[in-house]
Amino acid sequence: MAAELHVALVAADREVWSGQATLVVARTTSGDIGVMPGHQPLLGVLESGPVTIRTSEGGTVIAAVHGGFISFADDKLSLLAEIAELSDEIDVQRAERALERAQSDDDASAGRRAEVRLQAATAR
Repeated sequence: MAAELHVALVAADREVWSGQATLVVARTTSGDIGVMPGHQPLLGVLESGPVTIRTSEGGTVIAAVHGGFISFADDKLSLLAEIAELSDEIDVQRAERALERAQSDDDASAGRRAEVRLQAATAR
């Protein structure tokens, strides 16, 4: 079994993060899933949620991901997201304002996006 897996987190408009990791946790339509080297091949649908990547160097990368697909085979994990941003790219005050606006407009999907952004930003 390999000790690490290659991870590519790609949004519709850019490559968000790529590198070696020992564990990735993501939210799918079937629930949260953890992928480690040697995992069985999988293909799934991503739901809005934070993605946590434990890098081979011992660091942690957290991203807010909104929809897309997850694919794993041969120790290569691809996270193909509609929208994704790293936690350190998220402006917390802006995300809080977006959440307040979504709640006052009764916009559940905008509220969920703002909540995921806040979860990722505060988990740094």
